[in-house]
Amino acid sequence: MLNLTLVDLPGITKVPVGDQPADIEYQIRDMIMQYICKENCLILAVTPANTDLATSDALKLAKDVDPQGQRTIGVITKLDLMDKGTDALEILENRLLPLRRGYIGVVNRSQKDIDGKKDIKAALLAEEQFFQSHPAYRHMAARMGTPYLQKMLNQQLTNHIRDTLPAFRCHLQNQLLTLNKEAEEYRQYGPDDAGRRTKILLKSIQHLAVDFEKLIEGSGDKVDTNNLSGGARINRIFHECFPYELIKLELDEQKLRREITYAIRNIHGVRTGLFTPDLAFEAIVKKQISRLNGPCMKLIDMVSQELLTTVHQCINKLNSFPKLRDETEKIVTTEIREQESKCRDQVLLLIDVQLAYINTKHEDFVGFTNAQQTHNQSTKKIAAGMVGNQAVTPLSSLIIIRKGWLTISNISIMKGGAKEYWFILTAESLSWFKDDEEKEKKYMLPLDNLKLRDTEKGFMSSKFAFAIFNTELRNVYKDYKYLELACNSQEELDSWKASLLRAGVYPEKVTVDGQGNGAPENFTDPQLERQVETIRNLVDSYMSIIYKTIRDLMPKTIMHLIINSVKEFISSELLAQLYALGECSALMDESPEQQQHREEVLRKHAALKEALSVIGEISTSTCSTPLPPPVDSSWIQPTSPSLPRKSAPGGRLVVRGHAPPVPQMTTHIAPTASVTTDGLKQHRSQPHRAPPSVPKRVPPSIPNVK
Repeated sequence: MLNLTLVDLPGITKVPVGDQPADIEYQIRDMIMQYICKENCLILAVTPANTDLATSDALKLAKDVDPQGQRTIGVITKLDLMDKGTDALEILENRLLPLRRGYIGVVNRSQKDIDGKKDIKAALLAEEQFFQSHPAYRHMAARMGTPYLQKMLNQQLTNHIRDTLPAFRCHLQNQLLTLNKEAEEYRQYGPDDAGRRTKILLKSIQHLAVDFEKLIEGSGDKVDTNNLSGGARINRIFHECFPYELIKLELDEQKLRREITYAIRNIHGVRTGLFTPDLAFEAIVKKQISRLNGPCMKLIDMVSQELLTTVHQCINKLNSFPKLRDETEKIVTTEIREQESKCRDQVLLLIDVQLAYINTKHEDFVGFTNAQQTHNQSTKKIAAGMVGNQAVTPLSSLIIIRKGWLTISNISIMKGGAKEYWFILTAESLSWFKDDEEKEKKYMLPLDNLKLRDTEKGFMSSKFAFAIFNTELRNVYKDYKYLELACNSQEELDSWKASLLRAGVYPEKVTVDGQGNGAPENFTDPQLERQVETIRNLVDSYMSIIYKTIRDLMPKTIMHLIINSVKEFISSELLAQLYALGECSALMDESPEQQQHREEVLRKHAALKEALSVIGEISTSTCSTPLPPPVDSSWIQPTSPSLPRKSAPGGRLVVRGHAPPVPQMTTHIAPTASVTTDGLKQHRSQPHRAPPSVPKRVPPSIPNVK
């Protein structure tokens, strides 16, 4: 005989008695629901035989949570107290008010028997004699009484075990397979075994080197689909952030012309120069090259910080050994800082090399003659452009630089408010559409005379924004002087800025003249104006060569001196430096959390093996009873806001009062109920039906009694 857990639940109290609260009915109902809502319990709907079965609260609650009747067994008590000439035969034969699992009649001890200390054996014997001697129940005595109810419940438990055992065994086997490898490693681990500690140290450093290389070089294993990391972020710094920093170095046109003018006049002195001085060109170019120190040093800082983040991400896997993790992080961080210092020196040397010699014979340099011709032809090009635009679409307008979603956030609420659009950036225009199908174009904005401006993040906004405006103070879009565009992340913002730079939309320049030279001078000397324009073209030509060279050499220098050096250090020298500390045994001391985890894994692994062994010894050849077919239980009216009816003893239907509402549904399932399968978890649930939940109600207020 298998064990069952029996929970005796109280009947529903309709009227508070004594010091009972005013909402006693709802409290009792909620408590009952906490048990009978669970799918792995059997509901014994107990009803006295001398009352109207159609008014049974137990049957109504069971109908609410078990509408198919698969878990409900009717129990009829007090059969010995019915009036003479009456019986419950039609009910017990499941003909009058049928249930799917039928009814079982029992006769319990009376209060007189309890006071007389009548024992259970005598009570069971008296119950058996009652059914065998009663003329109405004699033919079904074998299916009545407490022993038969016990046998029936035990059979339901057996059926439940037979149904859930295969899935339960499969679940345990899957858990065991998951833990096998880890448990085997922990089983072989000896806290005092020096050889085992050395082996784990070697494996940990090898895994660290492999993980670091995968994050830098890229790998198809465990790809992060949410954020950029490692080499991808460094690549973005090289090709998006660094070019943007170089673009921001460009001087304001008026300021640059003023500097060229002062340089020419200072070189000529009291003389009137007839030719364009090349010293003025060299002075301006060297000043521009010197300003490259800032962006280059910032690039090194950004890459070093990203490299430290990547190393920290890899070293976090050594949390099982705190001392090893701390020493490894300290050694690798020191190596990164040393290589960073070497890279800074190399970059400064690279800039000094550019300052040492101005190569005016470079194949891409326009030269003085070409610069003067460019100045002479500039007015012709402007005039030719004003004659008339041809209908031919330029090829650059067909080249798409970037696509993506952006939010126009500076549109007023009266005109629709902020809204997200699909943007397409080409070399000639910025267009946006209703969606990414690109069928309904909302607007096309030419990029002529557009500038880029950073905007502050709103107090309640989670987006990152920038603004586009026209340098000639014209409206950019409808009646808006600027267009504020927002995206979801800083990486996306930087990427859009870099794309706009490629399209020729540069950031806004804030110019402050700190030399006290006043406003830019108006040229009165045509010869000086020609010299300034010539040097201006030369500076543009030469600095474009320098920028191109720096953009190419900086990533290569950093890659060689920092990233590759650190990668080589981790794979070949880190282990030697850890051994040089002379504390290899102490490095492999486990953290308390790791020790607890190891013991828990071994304990769980042993418990799973023991559980599978016990299940393997269970015989599944026991007999089982099939689930009875469904019956028409519509006579049980579920609780609802409408007025349900009940059957009177004479068969006449009368209206009864409101019942408490049906409980809300939830997914919580607990292992205890009126009658539950002790120790077994429910693995099979009924399809197409969510389990009912414990209702939550606001209790009625207590009336004020005067």
